Amino acid sequence: MVKVDEKIEEAIKEIFSGDKPWVTIVWDDPVNLMTYVTYVLMELFGYSREKAHELMMKVHTEGKAVVSTGSREEMEHDVARLHEYGLWATLQRGDQAI
Repeated sequence: MVKVDEKIEEAIKEIFSGDKPWVTIVWDDPVNLMTYVTYVLMELFGYSREKAHELMMKVHTEGKAVVSTGSREEMEHDVARLHEYGLWATLQRGDQAI
């Protein structure tokens, strides 16, 4: 049996625990049109046109925006769906978010 340092084990448990929310971040890219990003956010997350436009503008002006929050598994799914639409997206723990 492999012995794992107690601090490392605690860090691993903290990363994968369901206690802390995770976030999906959409990043600005030079490829996708602003109207397309707005459309994708409406389509995938059910945002109103106004909310999707607001998030798209944040991506455009600030370089990134948090578009969803939830469990790690849910955010992995959201990232995968955004990738299917050609958007650059990542996930990270909510307490380390932008």
